[in-house]
Amino acid sequence: MSDCSAKLSLGFSPCPNDTFIFHALIRGLTGRDCPGYAPEVLADVETLNGWALAAKLDVTKLSFHALGHVLDKYVLLMAGSALGRGCGPLLVAREKLAVEQLAGARVAIPGKLTTAAMLLSFFSPVPLTPVIMPFDRIMPSIVAGEVDAGVIIHESRFTFHQHGLQLVQDLGAWWEETTGFSIPLGGIVARRSLGKELISRIDACIRASVEYAFAEPRASLAYIRQHAQEMDEAVVQEHIGLYVNNYSVDLGGEGIASVREFLARGRAAGQFPAELAGLPLTSAEL
Repeated sequence: MSDCSAKLSLGFSPCPNDTFIFHALIRGLTGRDCPGYAPEVLADVETLNGWALAAKLDVTKLSFHALGHVLDKYVLLMAGSALGRGCGPLLVAREKLAVEQLAGARVAIPGKLTTAAMLLSFFSPVPLTPVIMPFDRIMPSIVAGEVDAGVIIHESRFTFHQHGLQLVQDLGAWWEETTGFSIPLGGIVARRSLGKELISRIDACIRASVEYAFAEPRASLAYIRQHAQEMDEAVVQEHIGLYVNNYSVDLGGEGIASVREFLARGRAAGQFPAELAGLPLTSAEL
């Protein structure tokens, strides 16, 4: 859509890091002249990834894995991303194993297009059989013996020991040690056809929304709780602290370099269309 007077469609996840970031934008608290939005659509990230493949939304959260497939349709915004250190997916099992012992094993992943799935494929020296399921079903499925291992994300990082599970590999730590870069988990993209001027406004408003969230952290609590009703308050705060940081305000040079490294490795592995490599990656490059 190119009509600036039309309301833009916007999608992000109900996870606390996203609702923390977008609260001020949704409530009109940024103090900026922002584009109008239709009511926000909240969905799990793998659903958003699938919608991005179909170019369903104008502005959306997605995994950086999915980004590698949609650069012809979308451009990465400088604000709103989830990158960091010590916050990556974990490969866990019922007992302590060397990854080589998982050759041919059924390993649960939280979605085909998730960054967790891509990091597992980068890391594993042996062939695995991925089993896709909602992220909140992975730990119970491992405990029940329905799968041999699984890649866990979000608050599961803090609770897997309570389920009697053992860490096989911290995939985020492996990425950091191997590349030296922060872990690129997910970002916000805008439809390329919106044009440079409108995309720049969208980006500036999301940045202002993140800055408001940091300045007034209690203002978004009710909105966050509305979408994370079963999550303990302490876990909510840990979640935000883990995934919202300076990269969420602005990717900066290091953040962009991390995303480029991730995409380059995916292309080298034949995961992403090579012809998309030459397109401008971020809104700053338009």
